[in-house]
Amino acid sequence: MTTRTLEEYLKLPYHIEAIYDNDEENPGWFARVVELPGCMTQGDTFQELGEMIEDAMRGWIGVALEDGIPVPEPKPDEDYSGKFVVRVPRSLHRQLAEAAEREGVSLNQFINAALGIAVGRATAPQPVAYPVGERQPQMSVREKKNIKAESKE
Repeated sequence: MTTRTLEEYLKLPYHIEAIYDNDEENPGWFARVVELPGCMTQGDTFQELGEMIEDAMRGWIGVALEDGIPVPEPKPDEDYSGKFVVRVPRSLHRQLAEAAEREGVSLNQFINAALGIAVGRATAPQPVAYPVGERQPQMSVREKKNIKAESKE
């Protein structure tokens, strides 16, 4: 890891994840820097997160530099082809093919939908870029479900 100044680190494109929590008692936004463990903040509105997460990063990185702790740099964005090979048992292959046929879709479409549901992408909002200062961090936004409200229904 390269040693930089605090201001140099703050200009790097760290990945910031923001999650909306619609809890009835304490709704609001939570944000964390993916590469900096424990660097997080929360706020009432999405708009205030930019300043708040920068303040959290300033504190996290500042303490690390003072204590001689290496500061992780942003992870590079990966480029995925959208294709991969998976080996499955013959019995699972048959079950998947039969399920796809029952649904009237191709095996590829069926597996694509099943994987999407399995990782929660079917209902997750798309990532949002949220610039803070001069850097361009990558923000992904998710909504935390209100478990109490769902269990009352």
